[in-house]
Amino acid sequence: MQALSNSPIQAHNSSDTPKLGLICITAGDEVRYRTVTRKRLLSLSTAEQERTLRDLYAENLRRLHKALEFCHRENIFLYRLSSNLFPFSDEAIGRTVLDEFTETMHEIGEKSRRFSIRLTLHPDQFVVLNSDKPEVIENSRKILQTQAGWLDRFDLPRSQFAPMNIHGGKSDRSERLVNVIQTLPDNIRQRLTLENDEYAYSATEIAEICLKTGVAMCFDAHHHVIHEKLESYDDPRVAEMVALARTTWQDPDWQLVHISNGKTAFHDPEHSDLIEKMPGAFRQVPWIDIEAKAKERAIALLEREWLGRSENSPAMDTNDKKKRPTRSRSGKTSKRP
Repeated sequence: MQALSNSPIQAHNSSDTPKLGLICITAGDEVRYRTVTRKRLLSLSTAEQERTLRDLYAENLRRLHKALEFCHRENIFLYRLSSNLFPFSDEAIGRTVLDEFTETMHEIGEKSRRFSIRLTLHPDQFVVLNSDKPEVIENSRKILQTQAGWLDRFDLPRSQFAPMNIHGGKSDRSERLVNVIQTLPDNIRQRLTLENDEYAYSATEIAEICLKTGVAMCFDAHHHVIHEKLESYDDPRVAEMVALARTTWQDPDWQLVHISNGKTAFHDPEHSDLIEKMPGAFRQVPWIDIEAKAKERAIALLEREWLGRSENSPAMDTNDKKKRPTRSRSGKTSKRP
C-alpha cells in the first residue's frame, strides 16, 4: 500500500468539475437486479440451489453490463455496485457457483475501464468491525473478504480508487476498530474507506481513525451537519472537513464524498428525492456519490443547475481519463501515462 505523503495535499484543480455518481439502481426500470431470499433458497435441494444461484448470478451480470451501458450513455462516470449482486456468495455453494463466472466478471472490469467508469462498493450494515461480539467481527470480515473477491474478479485495483466503504460501527470503540483494520487482508485494507455518520462517529473521529490506519475517509456532508447541528452546508466546518478528508487519500484526485438532503427538513436523516442544496466546498471535490431517491433524475438536475453542463456535454475529458489507475496482474496500481 502506498504510504500517505506528509507533504501538503494540493486541492483538486478547480477546472475539473466533479463527477456525480449513481447509487446501485435507477429510479426508472433501466438498472435493477434480482435476488433470492434465504428461506426460498433453503427450501430447495442442493442441485436446485446451485441452479438458482447460477441463473441469478448470470442474470445480475447481464444487468450489470446494462448498468454500465446506461451510465456510459448518460455520461455518468461513477457507479456504486450493489452489495447484493451475488447473494450467498459468502457461503461455499455460492463461492463454487461464482467461480464459473470468472471470465464474465473480468469482462465487467474491462468494460468499466473502456467506458472510464469508476466502480465503488458499500458493504451492508451488517459489517461492524468493532462489535463487542467476536462472531459479529468474524462475520464482518467474511462479508468484506467475499466482496473484495468480487472486486478482484472484476480486475479492479487494490487501492482506494476502487473503494469499499463502511461506517465506523459501534460507538466508543475506535481503538478496537483501528486494531481490527490493521489485521485485514491486503485486498480489503488497501481498498477500505470509512464514512462518518449522524450519531456514532463524527467526521473528526473518523478522520483520526483514518489517519491512524492509512485508510481513506469518505466524507458525508449530510451526516456531518446532522451530527454537528450545523445550519448550512456552507458552514466553514464543512469545508474544513472536506480538506481534512482529502489528506487521507493516497491520491487527492481519488477523493470521494457523499451528499444527500433531508426529506422533510434540513436535518432529516431520510433522503429526499432530489438534491436542492450542495456544499460550496464540493466544487473542489473530484467524485461525489449522489444519495437521492430519484437517482438518475437527481444527477441530471445537478448536472444542469449546479454544474451548468448542457444535456449532451461529456462529464469526463481525455485529461481525466489519463488520471485513472490501471491494475497489473500482480494487483499493484499505477496511473496511466
